[in-house]
Amino acid sequence: MNDSTTQSVLPIQSGLQHVRVAAAIIRNEFGQIYLTERLEGKDYAHALEFPGGKVEPNETPYETMCRELEEEVGIQVLKAFPYEHFNFRTAEKFYEFYFYLVEEWVNEPFGREGQVGIWVEQQDLDSANFPPANQELIAKLKSEALSDEW
Repeated sequence: MNDSTTQSVLPIQSGLQHVRVAAAIIRNEFGQIYLTERLEGKDYAHALEFPGGKVEPNETPYETMCRELEEEVGIQVLKAFPYEHFNFRTAEKFYEFYFYLVEEWVNEPFGREGQVGIWVEQQDLDSANFPPANQELIAKLKSEALSDEW
């Protein structure tokens, strides 16, 4: 996680709930990324998202990412690397995101919680389909795909 490529670090303001989130960019050998659709009743319902979830107390972001991938999409991570770490603030919450690049896993991902899952070409990611916190991450992924950096 290179600080020069992450979003600005925002100070936590008193009164804001601090939420740590770990998620995975699951990329197959064809350069496609596995995404899920947010379920009805959640913020940004029907938007696309990278599988992951909230970091529990006494859990590292890496442990969270592994646990969430097994719970949400039925895979076991064999190899993952830190990809991006950034903060995002809304009126009520301060989010700290940890993204990992997962390129080796066991099982085929699927929506274990009833969510739709799809494979998307990395260069075809569209930030309009994701929650606002993911805008710069999507731009970075697209840029890498178009420049063949991965």
